[in-house]
Amino acid sequence: MIDKLDAIKGRFEQVSLALTNPEVVSDNKQFSKLSKEYRQLEKIVKAYDTYMKLLDSIAFNKEVLESGDEEMRELAKEETEALANQKTEQEEIIRNLLIPKDPQDEKNAILEIRGGTGGDEAALFAGDLLRMYLRFCELRGWSTNILSETPGSVGGYKEVVVEINGDDVYGTLKFESGVHRVQRVPATETSGRVHTSAATVAILPEAEEVDVDVREADIKMDTFRSSGAGGQHVNKTESAVRLTHIPTGVVVECQEGRSQHSNRDIAMKMLRTRIYEAAVRKHEEAIASQRKSLVSTGDRSAKIRTYNYPQGRVTDHRIGMTVYNLDAFTNGDIEEMLKALAFAENVEKMKMGS
Repeated sequence: MIDKLDAIKGRFEQVSLALTNPEVVSDNKQFSKLSKEYRQLEKIVKAYDTYMKLLDSIAFNKEVLESGDEEMRELAKEETEALANQKTEQEEIIRNLLIPKDPQDEKNAILEIRGGTGGDEAALFAGDLLRMYLRFCELRGWSTNILSETPGSVGGYKEVVVEINGDDVYGTLKFESGVHRVQRVPATETSGRVHTSAATVAILPEAEEVDVDVREADIKMDTFRSSGAGGQHVNKTESAVRLTHIPTGVVVECQEGRSQHSNRDIAMKMLRTRIYEAAVRKHEEAIASQRKSLVSTGDRSAKIRTYNYPQGRVTDHRIGMTVYNLDAFTNGDIEEMLKALAFAENVEKMKMGS
């Protein structure tokens, strides 16, 4: 492991030097790529430096135990056990850092939530899920922006699309993709019976312009009048935009902006993300055929989690984890579940040696 870490440290120093090169600094694409690599390597190098200091301390204590005076030996003996525990913990941290990362993990993300089976209640549940994720983003210090929304007839959303910007957004939220199921007495139900409804969540890595080349000649643009809220001017002008990517048939709509121009910019971002996500999904499916992952199944129709209101519990079916803090969970306290999912994925990767 030490040899591998020495090689990583050497590469880190090379990248650090390259980032001071004026030619690299003036090349946005190259600078961005190296900056990302620098941030990834920096975490490993810091953990490695901490580990080497621990090894030095352990070696020093060993010398004291062999040749120091009695008082020094007593102090060294007390420290040795604590240092051994710290060494084990640091080795675990380094092992986790050395697990190959999904290159998409550091990206911003597009969150899509759609009400599924259950009619009005499914739309209300989609609204609850949106609130949960927006609250989690707020706790994380991430910024969010609703790109597109279709409200439900009694509240919530038939469909809502949100842009999320921050550190490691996709890597943190990617395991949320799938069908989320709710069991509760609907607000729309008069007899008090528990119903089961569902909503589909998709987390897509946001495409940068360098990731995917969408040619203007391949895009058909239609405009129409916005149907959403937003003041009297909304329905008078054709500010809403629909873009169709002719080669793939991907269609996106945006009517959230106040002008046709801003709606087109937002729609282009959504379009790039959808096309990029299709390419990423194809790549993931090729990998999944070699290694079936417990956590990230890639199957959007898979029921991944149940929110049971009568029992106040949330169960993730992929890892068999149940928490009994439903109120806090739906108010954004989902960190523990996300960490458990990431841990399960890492355990699998270590087993497969990937």
